[in-house]
Amino acid sequence: MAMQATPYLTFDGNAEEAMKFYQAALGGQLDIVRIKDMPMEGGDDEWSPEDVMHSALVVDGVSVVYGSDGGDASSSGGSVTVCLSGDDADELAAAFEKLSDGADVTAPFGPAPWGGFYGQFTDRFGVPWMLEGGGEQPA
Repeated sequence: MAMQATPYLTFDGNAEEAMKFYQAALGGQLDIVRIKDMPMEGGDDEWSPEDVMHSALVVDGVSVVYGSDGGDASSSGGSVTVCLSGDDADELAAAFEKLSDGADVTAPFGPAPWGGFYGQFTDRFGVPWMLEGGGEQPA
């Protein structure tokens, strides 16, 4: 069985907004399950019925990112960066432009000193991203 790592992002009440932003930038199918949609015993005062319990963005049959509300979005178990990679520079350049809207860009998307191309930013939701790949430079 081939394994795949998919980042799971925890947001502070704005998971739906963030996940819809990622879908608008990358395309694909977004599935959202809310707390109110899940049969649960008792209740949890930390969750609103409208909170996102789980969401998944799937692009071209591959899970790109999962997300939810709740938990302690400010806690850290280590540093996580979402990395999108591929060989189609134009596709990644377009994704970079859309995802970095309102972001703090630390490395504009372009030729990398080691070959290929690279770009890095922290998006408007505080999530670090890097996009990298080989192939021809963007047109």
